[in-house]
Amino acid sequence: MYRYENIGFIGSGKMAGAIIKGLIKTGFRTRENLLATKSLPEGLKEKSEELGIDVILDNKELVKKSDVIFLAAKPNQIIGILEEIKPFVTQEKLIVSVAAGVNTFKIENNLSEKSRVIRVMPNTPALIGEGMSGMVGGKYADEADINFVKELLSQIGKCVVVDEESQIDIVTAISGSGPAFYYKVINGIARAGEKLGMNYEKALMLSIQTAIGSAKMALNRDISMEQLVSNVATKGGCTAVGIDTMNEYDTEKLFYEVIKNTTEKASALGRGK
Repeated sequence: MYRYENIGFIGSGKMAGAIIKGLIKTGFRTRENLLATKSLPEGLKEKSEELGIDVILDNKELVKKSDVIFLAAKPNQIIGILEEIKPFVTQEKLIVSVAAGVNTFKIENNLSEKSRVIRVMPNTPALIGEGMSGMVGGKYADEADINFVKELLSQIGKCVVVDEESQIDIVTAISGSGPAFYYKVINGIARAGEKLGMNYEKALMLSIQTAIGSAKMALNRDISMEQLVSNVATKGGCTAVGIDTMNEYDTEKLFYEVIKNTTEKASALGRGK
């Protein structure tokens, strides 16, 4: 039975910080069970105080002390880090990568034989505990590994396990890049209200809160998304006119193209590393 008690983060930026704070806040792990590294000595003490855990400079030392190691550095730094820590990554260690575009095969190939690897794509709402993560296990990660990481990521939002690694690129498009798409929609609706004569900040608040409420109703639905639309867009009403306008401009095709193009870009970035 593998241990998952001590968790280390190679990298202590915003995403690592969000996960660390989520684990402490929910009591999933104590501060004593968490450790992180920083690449430069400047600001080391401040980073430790910010996260509430020990932050060190030595990646090798972190690996020795950790059962689970998060690779939370920049994607172009990952291969160098793997070369550095390889001698210390035994089969008892679980590697979890949040580096965009770096697949499990590449990570496994740069570590000791049969290393257990899981790849995760989180998103920035994790910073407020409302993240959406997608994950997939590598060749040697087992069911217990998958279940543990899914439970861990659920401390900062929600998590889905995809069927195959290529789908991580779709996760990147929908939830990794998705916040920017939703911000654009929210702002676009607010700007429309402004053009029609409303104060922008008031229109923005209307748009934001409507998005929040609608998302919560969709999350807790017991009917289809189509029925949710129909429940608001009664025949002959003003909402129906708006829906007709969306259909005229074929927003479903627009959203498909947005997600398709973003997925293809994510896939290309992965092949380029």
